[in-house]
Amino acid sequence: MSEPPSGRPATRGAAAAPPGDKRSLFERLVEFVSPGPDSKDELIKTLADAEQRELIEPESRLMLEGVLRMADMSAGDVMVAAPRMDLLDIDAPYDELLGVVISTAHSRFPVYEGQRDNIIGILMAKDLLKLQRAPELNLRTLLRPAVFVPESKALNELLRDFRSNRNHLAIVIDEFGNTAGLITIEDVLEEIVGEIEDEFDERERENGIYTLADGTQRVAGDVTIEAVNHAFGVDLPTADFDTIGGLVAHELGHVPRRGELAELGGLRFSVMLTRGGAVRWFRVSRIAAGDVPS
Repeated sequence: MSEPPSGRPATRGAAAAPPGDKRSLFERLVEFVSPGPDSKDELIKTLADAEQRELIEPESRLMLEGVLRMADMSAGDVMVAAPRMDLLDIDAPYDELLGVVISTAHSRFPVYEGQRDNIIGILMAKDLLKLQRAPELNLRTLLRPAVFVPESKALNELLRDFRSNRNHLAIVIDEFGNTAGLITIEDVLEEIVGEIEDEFDERERENGIYTLADGTQRVAGDVTIEAVNHAFGVDLPTADFDTIGGLVAHELGHVPRRGELAELGGLRFSVMLTRGGAVRWFRVSRIAAGDVPS
């Protein structure tokens, strides 16, 4: 004999829960009336809406978006390409090595032997100073092991490796085992939090122009052309562009890449750092009489 029908109607739609669903009836009804995002793009739109309703701060939204987008990025998307890497030659004299360290202002350098593609280790800039006090030291003894990762390495996995292994730099290799570029922990973190300013940036905020140890100037890409003209005593055109980054990009005909050179008004602009499709820093020097254009 079948059981008599219950006086309670059967639940349907959002209220009907599959076996094992421990959500309350209220929680299922809320999801039915206002379903959550079904894709990453919808989730990003939801974050933007939350910001507009002042539920989260703009900085929080940007960081959350950075985390979401980073999950789809690999080391090859963020790396500094091999031709634009600042390297040290293991056989170079000390003065030459020191000059590279001073002019580039990095804290870590890949070291190669013979060919640039043959990376044999990583040198900390501070370790190079040990050669001043003990010239008899062999530079090889100061090298630290290089970490190699494939171009396809996911950024979230790479960040986890950086943290667990306490590495700050990795050499990126292509599918054939050749050096494709390098990537630092700062490169990865900047995909989440935006640009990380270093100790030089505090001093550069006044006008975006800072004198380096070798006598050249480090100039921010968003510095006005008028400021560059005043600092260097030149007469670059100001009619069509406001910033020096915009003017250099126009002269090159494309978005500048790290390591590229441009010569304007007697000045040589070398791209030091790019972020978000724009130049963050140039190294600027005067073109000496008789110099051959690059």
